[in-house]
Amino acid sequence: MKAAWYRRNGLAQDVLEVGELPTPQPAAGEVRVRMHTSGVNPSDVKSRLKRPLNAALVVPHSDGAGVIDAVGSGVPTERIGQRVWLWNAQWQRSMGTACEHVALPAAQAVPLPDGIGFDEAACFGIPALTALQAVHLAGPLAGQTVLVTGAGNAVGHCVTQLAVLQGARVIGTAGSPERQRHARDAGAAHVIDYRNEAVAARVHELTQGHGVNVVIDMDFSSTAALLPHGILKPHGQVVCYGSNLPGEVTVDFRTLLFNSLRLTFFIVYELLPADRERAIADLDALLRSGQLRHTVAQTFALDDIASAHEAVETGRVVGNVVIRL
Repeated sequence: MKAAWYRRNGLAQDVLEVGELPTPQPAAGEVRVRMHTSGVNPSDVKSRLKRPLNAALVVPHSDGAGVIDAVGSGVPTERIGQRVWLWNAQWQRSMGTACEHVALPAAQAVPLPDGIGFDEAACFGIPALTALQAVHLAGPLAGQTVLVTGAGNAVGHCVTQLAVLQGARVIGTAGSPERQRHARDAGAAHVIDYRNEAVAARVHELTQGHGVNVVIDMDFSSTAALLPHGILKPHGQVVCYGSNLPGEVTVDFRTLLFNSLRLTFFIVYELLPADRERAIADLDALLRSGQLRHTVAQTFALDDIASAHEAVETGRVVGNVVIRL
């Protein structure tokens, strides 16, 4: 089968290769999927750059969509021919979705509703499930004011839609004019240009000095510094799924204690089974009702995988980057 891989960490153009690998056979409890699309996420770029390899070569990407063309023992043969989207294909595994065929546990291939294309389905595993878990952890949001950091990014765009569907008023942050428009298109009532505006001051202005009820956050390294400035109401909560500086982050204990603030962190790859099942069911319902939109910003051929990685790494596209196989 045709596939892309890397044998060492480094720049996309330096380490990504395209060629032929053996077509996998599904083991017991697995399905094999003929891939149609593979989603490129920021975490895929970070893994290629820095995460130590767990095998001699790594086929990247956790997300994608295609059609089941073979099953292992214990999996109903009725699944053959089923359109599916995938999650965690390359998490703690060496074989991801940047290839023509991937074999993985049957539960990680989720039936794709009719009318949903493979391009869009390549955006579900990380962006959609992250957003659904974040909104779930934030609690009922009807009547709440929610600050969504990175509201013009893939996850933030989804979070904004979900929060608005629940009846929240969303204040988003975004850097470029294109991402600011993207956040407004998702339903953000206000968008703060974090590159040119003081975020805490604008939050105070937009909330009459009270702060927001919830922050759903993609960059704790920046958001932690805003908490002492009162962006969050007493008894409010930060739900965080990422940080641009993944090492130590300073948090003001007095601010947390005397305002009874809650900090909740999670990583989408390690959701508890019940949380993942709920998120998948919620996503399925949203897709069937047409209430959730995913923006495919740009598509690439597998031969151009290095350019696809660079598009994500530089942030020059607004929306998801997808490889067609």
